[in-house]
Amino acid sequence: MSLSLGIIGLPNVGKSTLFNALTGTAVACSNYPFCTVEANVGVVPVPDARLERLGELLAPEALTPTSVRFVDIAGLVRGASQGEGLGNRFLANIRDVDAVVQVVRCFEDGTIGHVEGDTDPERDIDIIRTELLLADLETAEKNHDKAAKDGRRGDKEAAVLAESLGRARDALEAGTRIRDASLSDSDRRLLRDYRFLTDKDALYVANIAEDDMESAQGWVERLSAATGEPDWKIVPLAARLESELAGLSEEDRLEFVSEWGLSENGLARLVKAGYRLLGLVTFFTIKGTEVRAWTVPQGATAVEAAGTIHTDMADGFIRAEVVTYEKLVEAGSMHAAREKGEARTEGRDYVMQDGDVMLVRFN
Repeated sequence: MSLSLGIIGLPNVGKSTLFNALTGTAVACSNYPFCTVEANVGVVPVPDARLERLGELLAPEALTPTSVRFVDIAGLVRGASQGEGLGNRFLANIRDVDAVVQVVRCFEDGTIGHVEGDTDPERDIDIIRTELLLADLETAEKNHDKAAKDGRRGDKEAAVLAESLGRARDALEAGTRIRDASLSDSDRRLLRDYRFLTDKDALYVANIAEDDMESAQGWVERLSAATGEPDWKIVPLAARLESELAGLSEEDRLEFVSEWGLSENGLARLVKAGYRLLGLVTFFTIKGTEVRAWTVPQGATAVEAAGTIHTDMADGFIRAEVVTYEKLVEAGSMHAAREKGEARTEGRDYVMQDGDVMLVRFN
């Protein structure tokens, strides 16, 4: 599977600049609302120092990272749920991603206008949250009325669905997002197909000025208070600077990042937060001359991980040979890891751990 993150926010907050920095592309970035009209999509290799280390150790001909898909979605404005701006075109794009990354403007720049007139991160967060709630409320009300009508005609399944939609509607009317609502597992299963916008978890990028990098923690605390989310869901970065760094060599980029007192660039920090948000882990495979990284949900079994590689592996699964990344590096090779007894034989129900290196035996 590939992690899919939708970049959202008001116009002129730095969404497309961030997208360019993350993906190494050059989509239009201009000082006017709705510069981004169609959603831009970029698939980016996930930076992982462990994969690089395995490449150094095993010297494969191919080193293949897992990937993350970023979608730069057109700017949202007040009233989007009622068709203002790009309205439903914007909202429809959000439904197709795993989670959202809301870019919040935390910098002052007189040359870049703000659609609301001035810079106010808390207000901007509230606008986005309100519009997503209103869009979901419309979805819940419309579908509840239809299901209730069918239920009165004797459709028992529709009657049950109407009850679930009614509870969702009531929560939204009270200003509660679907993911925070007191809904049963049965309700959530019935509501899944509606892909409610507020059912998606979110990260927040505090798009700060380059001069604010040393005081970034202050922005983390401010946005954490504004959103009610823990600090780790707030990723401070300077999108314009990250975009410039994307054009540098790896050596120069690492030097600049180190000067800021950071161990990773913005992409690495954002992806790491995205994996934590969605509960994802990475495992590695060694096949012939290729070392490759793969992404699976936490709790995935060995046979499910094998199916991620190829369905034939899952269908004909016999067993898996597993060694942790740390033990493999310590041993120096798979052969040495086997001799030391570090390579274990696991069955189909083994739960994959982050950093596992797995060889699948199958018919």
